[in-house]
Amino acid sequence: MFDKYKIILASRSPRRRELLSGLDIDFSVEIDKDEKEAYSANMPHDEVPEFLARHKSESFYRQLSINEALITADTLVFCPMCNGTGSIADCEILGKPSDRREAVDMLCRLSGITHYVTTGVAIRTINDIRSFSVTSEVTFKSLTKDEISYYIDNYMPFDKAGAYGIQEWIGYIGITSIKGSYYNIMGLPVQRLYGELCDMLR
Repeated sequence: MFDKYKIILASRSPRRRELLSGLDIDFSVEIDKDEKEAYSANMPHDEVPEFLARHKSESFYRQLSINEALITADTLVFCPMCNGTGSIADCEILGKPSDRREAVDMLCRLSGITHYVTTGVAIRTINDIRSFSVTSEVTFKSLTKDEISYYIDNYMPFDKAGAYGIQEWIGYIGITSIKGSYYNIMGLPVQRLYGELCDMLR
């Protein structure tokens, strides 16, 4: 189905490479320059991941050829304020922690509550671009300080939004429920991506 296109994943994430490989689609990886993920403070929170994915696509370091399709993505965690519940609009955005202290703070805030994980995805060819986002809900048990410290010190989750990877130890011992796509929480909503690729590149 995709033989007419050279599919390119522009991502440093080994998890996204693993997930895209699971679709049995031939693709290559091209790592773009590492840009600051900036967005307007006035932008609605639920629009930010898709905006960042499109920005990564549109600022790709080179021109695409006529038979190339570029995939970019961005995942963010949304934490309800004051341990409450509500829509993403009422949540605080948690990106990647800059250090251990920030990682501890993020996991302490996610402990014992339900939060949202949204991944924005953009697919671009020389003639077209389409983007979408997928949201999943994740609930953590109340994590102990020792559990948080053990996870951070042994898994170094500084490249992960919200300071955790669901596929790692913290997911095994800490997550009590998921609503939505598991793979989206890992970093790429592959079921939706497959459908969009089929529709766009057929």
